[in-house]
Amino acid sequence: MARVKYYYNAAKLKYEKVEMSWKQRLLRIFGFLSATAVFAFIIIAIAYTYLDSPKEKVLKREINQLELQYDLLNQKVNLVEKALSELQNRDDNIYRVVFEAEPIPEATRTAGFSGINYRDLQNFSNSQLMIETTKRINTLAKQMYIQSKSYDEVVGMVKDKAKLLASIPAIQPIKNNDLNRLGSGFGYRIDPIYKTIKMHEGIDFSAPIRTEIYATGDGRVSSIMRMDRGYGNCVIIDHGFGYKTLYAHMSRFNVQYGQTVKRGEVIGYVGNTGKSTAPHLHYEVIKEGSKVNPVNFFYNDITPEQYDLMIQKASMLNQSFD
Repeated sequence: MARVKYYYNAAKLKYEKVEMSWKQRLLRIFGFLSATAVFAFIIIAIAYTYLDSPKEKVLKREINQLELQYDLLNQKVNLVEKALSELQNRDDNIYRVVFEAEPIPEATRTAGFSGINYRDLQNFSNSQLMIETTKRINTLAKQMYIQSKSYDEVVGMVKDKAKLLASIPAIQPIKNNDLNRLGSGFGYRIDPIYKTIKMHEGIDFSAPIRTEIYATGDGRVSSIMRMDRGYGNCVIIDHGFGYKTLYAHMSRFNVQYGQTVKRGEVIGYVGNTGKSTAPHLHYEVIKEGSKVNPVNFFYNDITPEQYDLMIQKASMLNQSFD
C-alpha cells in the first residue's frame, strides 16, 4: 500500500493530505518504468558481454572440439602426404626405371583442383582453416588417383616383362666371341668416301660375305630395303616397347616383310652392298626414334671383361666402313 504524504498548510495552520493529479501519477509511473528498462538493458548487456549462456557454452565447446579435430586431421594429412611422396619416389625412380618407362611429370602429380567453389565454407570464424584443409584433401585425393593409375600401368609392365626382356636388343648381330670383328663404333668417325669427320650412328662389324646375321631381340620385320646407295640391302626389325634395330649392307635376306622373328634367328647374311668399302654389317639401335649407341645393349652374350674391352674398341677414333 502506497504511503500517504502530508504537507503543512500555514494559512490554515494544519496538515493536509498531498493530492497528486493523474498526469503526475502517469509521469511517475513512466519514469519508474524507464529507469527499470535502462537498468535492465545495462544488466543484460553486461551479462551477454562477460557471461556465457548455457547454449553459448555448448557451442564454444563444439567449436573447440571442431578445431581440435581439424588439427588432428591436418596431422593425418601430413602423414598421408609423406607416405604418398615415398610411393611416388619409388614409382618414378625404381619401378619405372626398371621397366624403362618415363616418370610421371611433376606438374601432373602436383596439379590441384581448379575451379572448385568453396563458398559454402566461407563466412565462418574458422573458414580459412576449413577451406585450406579441404583443398589439401582434394589435392591429395587427385594425387592418389594418379598414383593408382600409375600402378595399373606398372602392373601391365610387369605382365609384359618377359616379353620386354626378350624383345630388347641384347646380343651381337654376328658371332664375335673374340671381339675382333668390331670395326667402327658409334660416334664421329672418318667417312671412307669423303674423308671427313661425320657422325657414325651405329657399329660396324667386319666379316666375310655370307656370314650369318642374327636378330638381336624378338620382334617383327617392319622394313626390307634394296638400295644401290646408302644402307644397301637393309632390314629393320620393330621390337616393340620403342625399340628398333637396323641391319645394313646385307648380301641377301632370310626373312620377309611382316615376319615375326626370335632373338638369335638368322635374318640374312653379311654383304658389301650400298655405300660400303668392304664386306661388313652396319648395325643400329633406335630407341623412341633416336639412334643410340648399340654397345650399351651387348650384355647377354659377353662377359663383363669383354664388355669393357668392346667399349674401349668402340670408342677409338677410326674410319668407318660406310
